[in-house]
Amino acid sequence: MDASILNQLLKDRAAKRPVVLATRLSDAFQKLLYQTDTDRENALVKAAHEVLAADKSRVVEVEGEEWFLNAFNPPLRLILVGAVHIAQPLTRIATIAGYDVTVIDPRTAFASADRFPDVTLLTEWPDEAMAALAPDARTAVVTLTHDPKLDDPALKVALASSCFYIGALGSKKTHGARRERLAAAGFGDEAFARIHGPVGLSIGAKSPAEIAISIMAEITEVLRT
Repeated sequence: MDASILNQLLKDRAAKRPVVLATRLSDAFQKLLYQTDTDRENALVKAAHEVLAADKSRVVEVEGEEWFLNAFNPPLRLILVGAVHIAQPLTRIATIAGYDVTVIDPRTAFASADRFPDVTLLTEWPDEAMAALAPDARTAVVTLTHDPKLDDPALKVALASSCFYIGALGSKKTHGARRERLAAAGFGDEAFARIHGPVGLSIGAKSPAEIAISIMAEITEVLRT
């Protein structure tokens, strides 16, 4: 590999910037392709976008040449709103699954390093923290507080983003009331349908750890199917 390509690839990885290393198999010529490349008429650029979206490297044929496209995506992210009991096992499970986890809660009695060691904690108001985090297509967002003053602002930012998963804790009754509030804020049925609520797969979960497992299972299902 050319030293300049390697150095740039390392910089991209450090900056958590999605990048594809494209190698022409006939002569090992290499170049880097990015999500920000806009020449969609270019078949190689289009293929690079596809492997980043699928998070899976593959060989493609472009104009009679075979290229190996090696996808280097940044880590998946999980943003949790609410430093509640369920969030504790959920942060551990998500970290093991390879997610960068951030917990948002302005209630500092809940959002403490003692309760959430080795996790990024933000104590700003959820909409401010979410806006700064800029959820993208490799981000899952889960609200856990049951408090509309905390959950709703985060959901509004999530719905305006390209995040691949949005979940909200609460009963069917709570979810119905949530629909009414979001409708009043201008969100239609299509936007609301993006919210998984009550959050998690229906596996009969009872304890915080079991509920955390059901949430992580649903996030994985949405991501991989």
